[in-house]
Amino acid sequence: MTMGSRGTAGLPANITHLTQGARTRGGIGESTLRPDGTLKVTGEFAYSSDMWHEDMLWGQILRSPVAHAEIVSIDTAEALAVPGVYAVMTYDDLPTDVRHYGLEIQDTPVLAHGRVRHHGEPVAIVAADHPETARRAAARIRVGYRELPVITDEASATAPDAVLLHEDRTDHHAAHVPHPNILHRQPIVRGDVAEARRRADFVVEGEYVFGMQDQAFLGPESGLAVPAEDGGVDLYIATQWLHSDLRQIAPVLGLPPEKVRMTLAGVGGAFGGREDLSMQIHACLLALRTGKPIKIVYNRFESFFGHVHRHPATLRYEHGATRDGRLTHVKARIVLDGGAYASASPAVVGNASSLGVGPYVVDDVDIEALALYTNNPPCGAMRGFGAVQACFAYEAQMDRLADAVGMDRVEFRQLNAMSQGSVMPTGQVVDSPAPVAELLRRVKAMPLPPERQWESSEGVDVRQLPGGLSNTTHGEGVVRGIGYAVGIKNVGFSEGFDDYSTARVRMEVVGGEPVATVHTAMAEVGQGGVTVHAQIARTELGVTRVTIQPADTRVGSAGSTSASRQTYVTGGAVKHACELVRERVLELGRRKFGPYHPAWATAGLLLEGGKVVTDAGEALADLADVLGDEAVEIEREWRHRPTEPFDPRTGQGRGHVQYSFAAHRAVVEVDTELGLVKVIELACAQDVGKALNPLSVIGQIQGGTTQGLGIAVMEEIVVDPRTAKVRNPSFTDYLIPTILDTPTMPVDVLELADDHAPYGLRGIGEAPTLSSTPAVLAAIRDATGLELNRTPVRPEHLTGTDTGT
Repeated sequence: MTMGSRGTAGLPANITHLTQGARTRGGIGESTLRPDGTLKVTGEFAYSSDMWHEDMLWGQILRSPVAHAEIVSIDTAEALAVPGVYAVMTYDDLPTDVRHYGLEIQDTPVLAHGRVRHHGEPVAIVAADHPETARRAAARIRVGYRELPVITDEASATAPDAVLLHEDRTDHHAAHVPHPNILHRQPIVRGDVAEARRRADFVVEGEYVFGMQDQAFLGPESGLAVPAEDGGVDLYIATQWLHSDLRQIAPVLGLPPEKVRMTLAGVGGAFGGREDLSMQIHACLLALRTGKPIKIVYNRFESFFGHVHRHPATLRYEHGATRDGRLTHVKARIVLDGGAYASASPAVVGNASSLGVGPYVVDDVDIEALALYTNNPPCGAMRGFGAVQACFAYEAQMDRLADAVGMDRVEFRQLNAMSQGSVMPTGQVVDSPAPVAELLRRVKAMPLPPERQWESSEGVDVRQLPGGLSNTTHGEGVVRGIGYAVGIKNVGFSEGFDDYSTARVRMEVVGGEPVATVHTAMAEVGQGGVTVHAQIARTELGVTRVTIQPADTRVGSAGSTSASRQTYVTGGAVKHACELVRERVLELGRRKFGPYHPAWATAGLLLEGGKVVTDAGEALADLADVLGDEAVEIEREWRHRPTEPFDPRTGQGRGHVQYSFAAHRAVVEVDTELGLVKVIELACAQDVGKALNPLSVIGQIQGGTTQGLGIAVMEEIVVDPRTAKVRNPSFTDYLIPTILDTPTMPVDVLELADDHAPYGLRGIGEAPTLSSTPAVLAAIRDATGLELNRTPVRPEHLTGTDTGT
């Protein structure tokens, strides 16, 4: 890892003393270790699937075996007759008139009613005293289906005689779309593309296909619902947003929110796949029906049907440039397949359209992005959130246009790169550092790995060859390729969403030592937020001991662990609450020790190492003496700068709060005869604003890079276009990168502070997922000379039988 200089932007003056003057160990800027790290790598960490209650029952979900059908009948008699079965519930057994839920649009039925709209849709739920009993009983539920024609693409969705997936749509998006099977549409129009095209000396066009990706998190969906004496329910769940779940669950149960108490259980990864509900409502319904705790744990097969996936997409682009390499215009149409239900599709469309040009300066833009309702699996949030699909296409276009102009591909990007002060196609001015050209320079300057490194005196190391340990090649036809890409990703929720977080901070003396306690509803899904929150408390409050309370709904919402927002927004809330606690503690000290310490009346007091000190380092009092038997506790909400909705006709508006940037260089070796690819290296340069925990920063960048590698060369949920059924719902057939597929990943971290963000930080986790995929594709194109306009690249695309178009 290389930690780059802070550059001319520097750090905001008001936080200099926090990063340079604080002496408490384990604070901001240090690579402190994760409190849950040892437990996770030794297998001792308790995940949601490990929960147990002595008298609990097991829940099971019956799912539709077809993608689109009318439900003619449901007979539960055989299932209820199975010994050990306590309850069977269908749509007609739901306790209230609120029987649908959804993140933005409440179009998803708790259990299917009237018809099923996708393969694997929940139809009925069962509670039994053993998981196998519950599965056998679910299999005995007799459901009569009358299959209907499936809608699988734009042509079938918008045909004049197309079946409407949701006939009674009344949501606010309906007026902005030309067909009821189009879920959402967002144009971005700026300048005059037709006139700009006439000025262009070179024009390139391309059509790109992006496959459906699964989040493939470690721990399948699971949770435990326990009925309470007050008629409510306690739910222990692995999720990304406790309060969003609560907002959707309580109305279905007919309970006030205060009677649905939610606690975050151990989460085995998320990447967007836990933003939507899975088994939460089902477990609570069965617990309230039976009066017993209900545990539900999906197996991997069920998990593929139990959460949303990344939107597959078809993208058509046109780019123009002058002879000297300046971009003239970009015209694009991005069609995202949202599947059967809305989930986060409207927001994904907003990101794909508003970021669809990439980190480049273009005055004339015409982009249309839309999401379809189809009978394919529902799609929603996944790391990169719409910007990933667009980056794959626009970066391929930038390579093609550079070649047409006759320029070096990196230099062409640098010539057109945005910087601070540039104007986005939405009209928004980029008012924080945007070091796009510098990131490209840095990643290009990294040393290249040696060629044909498997050729040594010790003989061939097959692990270094395409095909790996399967030893399918010895390198005779292996060709090297190098590719570059850069991307732009928004940070935080956008388009006018009230994006805030809440933190409760308490400071007291325990065992003679000052201790800080931090309580938020932030979902720790593996990103390391609990580590950063403790670092913030140590920095702001000058204590060594920090306790992080379990996340639950007893404290205000922290928003979702997504959009690279938690360190920014919940970290900002923790910082804000700590500052208020610090001021109250200092005021307490002034009252207690004023007669003895004149410095109490002066400015510049800090809390460091368990003491109150002046900013010059003069110790005044121990915090334990200041606090005594008193405790100081404050809970506050914190918001970043407001955003605004994009205009529905032009897409103009200040829609995003912050942007993040990453650049990649991929080095691949391809056996062109066998169609095998080995990614040797994925080097990354990224601006992180401020590395609050450098070790975690590198982990986030390398993790995002690996997911981008997966979509480039192996990951795709395959859906039969005739039946809309998923063909590969297992890790046997859905491939994800293992340690043997993961290349060397050198990282160059640049720190250019965003003056509007806490500590100057910038969201990190998503940006590397964008640029890693097109960099790998560019390197494979460089090695093979093939066009390769789809992801993932398969062997048949490389052997001359299929170019992937």
